[in-house]
Amino acid sequence: MKPCIRFVNEWSDEYAVELRIEICDGTSLFVNRVYAGHDQLGHAVAGLRDFAGQIDGGTFDLRFGEFGPEFGSGAFDVRLQFRKHGKLLARVRAQSEFDVFEDEKFASEATLNLMSEPALLDEFVRGLHALSEGTSPEAELEAIRWN
Repeated sequence: MKPCIRFVNEWSDEYAVELRIEICDGTSLFVNRVYAGHDQLGHAVAGLRDFAGQIDGGTFDLRFGEFGPEFGSGAFDVRLQFRKHGKLLARVRAQSEFDVFEDEKFASEATLNLMSEPALLDEFVRGLHALSEGTSPEAELEAIRWN
């Protein structure tokens, strides 16, 4: 399996987009769905563009959806952090939509760690911008192997 974080536009209207987010570390794969406003995607693109210039040690948190049973859909949270030698660490936490079983609510959750590089981040930012503009159905942050 190819390590990456992939956003796919499943549905959208004038207010929001439903994203299918696939997170793969090369061994494990977690897929969930979240909702994001179009303005939220635009702010994410702007923030990621600023972050891409902080190669000497910046961090950036990107979040779509909310965690917990009181919210309507899944959640996605990634902390991006530049490390030594120009490597980018992505620590992803994701949660599926909650289902009810015998009067209790349950959701699946995953935490995955990926490593990427500045050039791959730049490509992801371009893809996310195209997704937010409606000119591409997906955006992908390609990851690399740890060793």
